Amino acid sequence: MSDIIRQLEVKREAARQGGGQRRIDSQHAKGKLTARERIDVFLDEGSFEEWDMFVEHDINDFGMADQKIPGDGVVTGHGTVNGKLVFVFSQDFTVFGGSLSAAHARKICKVMDQAMKVGAPVIGLNDSGGARIQEGVASLAGYADVFQRNVLASGVIPQVSLIMGPCAGGAVYSPAMTDFIFMVKDSSYMFVTGPDVVKTVTHEEVSQEELGGAATHTTKSGVADLAFENDVEALLELRRFIDLIPSSNREKPPVLPTEDPVDRAEQSLDTLVPANPNKPYDMKELIEKVVDEGDFFELQPDYAGNIVIGLARMEGSTVGIVANQPMVLAGCLDIASSRKAARFVRFCDCFNIPILTFVDVPGFLPGTSQEYGGIIKHGAKLLFAYAEATVPKVTLITRKAYGGAYDVMSSKHLRGDVNYAWPSAEIAVMGSKGAVEIIFRADIGDPDKIAQRTEEYQSKFANPFVAGSLGFIDDVILPRNTRRRLCRALRMLRNKQLENPWKKHDNIPL
Repeated sequence: MSDIIRQLEVKREAARQGGGQRRIDSQHAKGKLTARERIDVFLDEGSFEEWDMFVEHDINDFGMADQKIPGDGVVTGHGTVNGKLVFVFSQDFTVFGGSLSAAHARKICKVMDQAMKVGAPVIGLNDSGGARIQEGVASLAGYADVFQRNVLASGVIPQVSLIMGPCAGGAVYSPAMTDFIFMVKDSSYMFVTGPDVVKTVTHEEVSQEELGGAATHTTKSGVADLAFENDVEALLELRRFIDLIPSSNREKPPVLPTEDPVDRAEQSLDTLVPANPNKPYDMKELIEKVVDEGDFFELQPDYAGNIVIGLARMEGSTVGIVANQPMVLAGCLDIASSRKAARFVRFCDCFNIPILTFVDVPGFLPGTSQEYGGIIKHGAKLLFAYAEATVPKVTLITRKAYGGAYDVMSSKHLRGDVNYAWPSAEIAVMGSKGAVEIIFRADIGDPDKIAQRTEEYQSKFANPFVAGSLGFIDDVILPRNTRRRLCRALRMLRNKQLENPWKKHDNIPL
């Protein structure tokens, strides 16, 4: 028995060594942790249960018969994050560059299948050179097996990808189908075709970082949700994120005790909205002043800044927040912001997270680039997402809510449950000046008449009371009492039940 135990320990140590000390040192020299070190930072101490430590590839071509390393380039298993069960796979770049083989893929599929059965999030720590070329089509089949699990798990359990090294070619499509993608600055990148191929085909000279680095995907493409300075920060922030989301679509949002009083008044909110309707203000100030302890986990902060999305807590319970940002493009909706918010709204609806919407929107961004880019279809994505959502929806209009954009932003007409407005709210088809110039076109040559008509239009529509008289606004509230009123509304909606008509699935305007 002692010999068998000794053999077991030898095999375990061989698996823990991955590609060997030289490659581990190389990984560290790049400022990167190894696959196992990442799991140790991410999971609660001592909670990791590893699966398939001894799995090896079964390829004999190209000298691979002599290169068999236990684990085959990916560490898989389950553990806890602050006591919450999660499944994890961590690709090991020290073993064949983290490349995916059929055996490697089977390990990932096994934890994904189990996660769906028990209802727990799957976290992928990606650091891979792509498909293992020596295996040919078998490795491509492995990718497709993982893709299929991504699709089946979508909306059933949360899936989060943390890109901690290369992720190129077909490998990018698994993270693309997960709910969130986080990256590490200067050490991770994602692209379908690399700089060399780009240069050959299009003659463009571009570096890996410019083509698919963290800065590119968090500011230009919108592919990634957040970028962090290093592996440790990324893993610790991922722990914080996991705390905010339910484990599956069968659970309600997690609740943490808070000492932040529900009835906390914020006098400064009474003066947040400037008297000049064209002057911007920071919507994030409102969010941070009403959520528990001012703790707001913002997603995609550097992409489509005219809309703000993220998770926070109200009365201890997780809520999703969507807010127009007057500081960027006056808070207009455009293609990028519509796509950004629509995907987030659908995530919240999948996982029973109430949606809190703060509205200050003058309309959709005009221009040929928007129209040619398909703003009609892209804007409809956000409209569709809000209309489809059955979770509690609470909306607050702080200032402008004009035209179709008023409808889109979780209005009463899209089954908004509770719709509030501040006294500064302006709910109308369009701004006063534009409306008057259309209605009273004949008076455009007379500035005095136009000014008079504009004042008349403002007094009638530049307020929340017309919408209130029609029942489209449930109450006009004092800004200072916003937290108390929102918490009460969310508490009232805690047991809301609403079902959409049966269907195989909807056909969102993609």
